[in-house]
Amino acid sequence: MAHKLKVIAEPGKQEIIMSRTFDAPRDLVFKATSDPNLIPKWWGPRYLTTTVAEMDVKAGGRWRFVQRDDKGNEFAFNGVYHEIAAPERVISTFEFENLPPEMGKGHVVLQKVTFEEVDGKTVYTEKSVYLSVEDRDGMIQSGMEGGATESMDRLEEVLATMK
Repeated sequence: MAHKLKVIAEPGKQEIIMSRTFDAPRDLVFKATSDPNLIPKWWGPRYLTTTVAEMDVKAGGRWRFVQRDDKGNEFAFNGVYHEIAAPERVISTFEFENLPPEMGKGHVVLQKVTFEEVDGKTVYTEKSVYLSVEDRDGMIQSGMEGGATESMDRLEEVLATMK
């Protein structure tokens, strides 16, 4: 059964909440999202190649992913892990390094991802809090929802190979 990504972005709020149910146990979903060898298989849209430049999954550890398109353009993302409570939750920051100039610079997002097991399935919920409503709206306008939907579809495919 295919599940759809639910995205909640209420007007005037600084947050985006995304949720999706996966047909896989929580331990497996947590592993797929915290294993640097699995990240390139699902993180981001299919037309980009993702490389894990750094991924130290512990409190205070850093992460950095670099994506490339077929023309050689690079898009980099990074953050710091603040809390890892395997397999229940991960709290970290997220920053898009190559943000287009019109979207400003230095927009750090605080993310809390929770993994809730329900009847053998896992409810993945990602709550992202932005510095301002404008930052949040800019992320929505950047096409984030389409990229997130494709990433979650790809994660479902990776989980199917892990069972």
